[in-house]
Amino acid sequence: MAGTASFDISTGAELQEVDNAVNQAVKEIGQRYDFKGSHITLEFDRVKTEIRLHADDEFRMKQVLDILLQKCAKRGVPLQNLKTGELIPGAGTSVRCTVTLTQGIPQDTAKQIQKAVKEQGFKKVQVSIQGDELRVSSHSKDELQSVIAFLRSQDFGLQLKFGNYRG
Repeated sequence: MAGTASFDISTGAELQEVDNAVNQAVKEIGQRYDFKGSHITLEFDRVKTEIRLHADDEFRMKQVLDILLQKCAKRGVPLQNLKTGELIPGAGTSVRCTVTLTQGIPQDTAKQIQKAVKEQGFKKVQVSIQGDELRVSSHSKDELQSVIAFLRSQDFGLQLKFGNYRG
């Protein structure tokens, strides 16, 4: 008799890669001629997993966001996990913005994934929420492969990672 096979679904980015992307963006902004004389700051808070941006005006903020997203994409940071907040006006024409990085699957998204797998009608597949991850288990490895293929075709607003496969 075959045992139970399982895999975990998670999300997130390597924080060191995010830090590197922010540092590269700061370096590029410091070297670009169109930013000369501008007061622009980028700060990465590892504990809160957010990037705080400050720029002279909305136009420069949009340029800074574009540079940051390009650097994140090159470093392999999943862009779906970056949530850009609203532009908050500051003194004069300056604006602030916070980009939040999603580490771990939020409860409501985990329930959506769980519900989608159940509605799809996979036989003897169980999905359990374990903190900020999901564990999918079944007696059939083929069913697990089908679940992975199905979840990759769906959009839950996050880039899902499939790992810890146990056969």
